[in-house]
Amino acid sequence: METKLVRLDGLLDERELAAVWFGRPNTFAWLLGGNSVVDEETTVGVAAVGYDGDGLTVVTDNIEAPRLREEELPDGVAIETADWYAADLAAAIAERSPTPAAADFDVPGFESVDASGLRQPLVETDIAAYRELGRDTAAAVEDVCRELDPTDTERGVAGRLAGALADRGIAAPVALVGSGERAQQYRHYTPTDAQLGSYTLVSVTARRAGLHASCTRTVVFDPPSWLDDRHATAARIETSALAATRAVGREGGTAADVFEQIQDAYAALGYPDEWRAHHQGGAAGYAGREWIATPTHDAPVELPMGYAWNPTVQGAKSEDTMLVTENRFEPLTMTGDWPTRSVSAVGTDVELERHDLLRL
Repeated sequence: METKLVRLDGLLDERELAAVWFGRPNTFAWLLGGNSVVDEETTVGVAAVGYDGDGLTVVTDNIEAPRLREEELPDGVAIETADWYAADLAAAIAERSPTPAAADFDVPGFESVDASGLRQPLVETDIAAYRELGRDTAAAVEDVCRELDPTDTERGVAGRLAGALADRGIAAPVALVGSGERAQQYRHYTPTDAQLGSYTLVSVTARRAGLHASCTRTVVFDPPSWLDDRHATAARIETSALAATRAVGREGGTAADVFEQIQDAYAALGYPDEWRAHHQGGAAGYAGREWIATPTHDAPVELPMGYAWNPTVQGAKSEDTMLVTENRFEPLTMTGDWPTRSVSAVGTDVELERHDLLRL
């Protein structure tokens, strides 16, 4: 918390603000560890947390205050309550906050703030929680994958994924299941009633306590002859992206610097234009992607930080969430119970164990 409050102090000083407020659930969780989500379709939670240089204050309504106090918030955090029928969250904050102030959602008279930069790099408590989330996410996905049958439907598998994750206290904002036919046609294989057929790609982005972990697994029954080669290519590009992330992060470079090396890896492996068909991923943490790399994106590459690179080669994909530090690569979405292969980065001596095809 001390490190996070120092970052907030810097924001207040830089912007000459008296207070800053966060109503979006990911930054609420980053500061307090609690869940402010009731309706998954809203972008703002049922509570906001503010900082004025002296301490944290939560504003919510009288419906949510008892539950948040007892189940979601650390001891000692001040809570101010508004009657649910008297004012919405933005108005309740505007009535209580010193000014000038900023918020990460629309509050009348307040400046806007993007909290993504504040959430990077990760601190030790974030990393400890991320390790648990990554292991639990991978375990849920792999448990479902090991029980698949070619006659299962994409929607049926997606439902089982959601249940397996929910049993571990994890939400699934993204759960994609691509049958052997549809995974070749689309990079985002939103589930349908199609049967899995010859093979399937299963991809999730999972969330708990604000942190997000992404991974993809490939299960094969009677796969096309080209799948192994394309999967191996995607895994090499993912490994190359991770190697570039550490190198660029050490040098103080940007997302665009990493992206350039991803493009080079595609070209070196015989797929020079394949990166155009799907985004390649980027930094991960208190968002599915804190940023997505592009050829011109100038976001700084922070270390230590979660990264989820997800290169695709038509019909194949390689994706995990990895903690990248100055000195190591730590796979977060790994259980040790799935086939792996040793994969080398293009143009460097970095070699990592990446997830292979599971043959059923």
